[in-house]
Amino acid sequence: MAADIAIRARDVTLSLGTREAPTEILKSIDLDIARGASVAILGPSGSGKSSLMAILAGLEQASGGTVTVAGVSYADLDEDGLARARRGRIGIVLQAFHLLPTMTALENVAVPLELAGAADAFARAETELHAVGLGHRMNHYPVQLSGGEQQRVAIARAVAPRPGILFADEPTGNLDGATSGAIVDLLFERQHDAAATLLIITHDPKLAQRCGRVLEMRDGRIVSDTGT
Repeated sequence: MAADIAIRARDVTLSLGTREAPTEILKSIDLDIARGASVAILGPSGSGKSSLMAILAGLEQASGGTVTVAGVSYADLDEDGLARARRGRIGIVLQAFHLLPTMTALENVAVPLELAGAADAFARAETELHAVGLGHRMNHYPVQLSGGEQQRVAIARAVAPRPGILFADEPTGNLDGATSGAIVDLLFERQHDAAATLLIITHDPKLAQRCGRVLEMRDGRIVSDTGT
């Protein structure tokens, strides 16, 4: 894999359903994404964009083709192998925040770091929560936080391991306009600070245009690719 390529996919397919009646979700996807790039995947619901992100992030296995991310080939990896491949290399921000309700904001960020073996887990979590403007809310539980604050915790959790690649799937879908703008600014700021590769899944053309490259998907295929 070339040193300047963070994500490479070749002839990636995804089929669901039975062998007799398969449903093709992704059809022969070829894609290279450079290290440090910001890329949006734009398309309507059902176009396959979230499924493509799930495969590139190692959350789901492709039916066919090859995927290499952060220097690791996903070929022949099982679920445990994909989890190990993600650890420390990939950060993921989803529309659903997936914060643990019985843990404080600080614990939600620190505990995954602890489980990954980080000796400075709580110190690093504090640093990231301060960076996203939540230094005063670290000991609050998710139910005590607004939607925008919960999403900030999710971003802090994703970037705390300092991964080289960030995936964000509709990261502002549940937020109001003003909060959405602040979250997007924060996501790009954290990407810039870490010199990370950022891939955003969205249906919002305005958000997509903030990225250096925009891919558009229709019916399981990439139908346009603009930018650098």
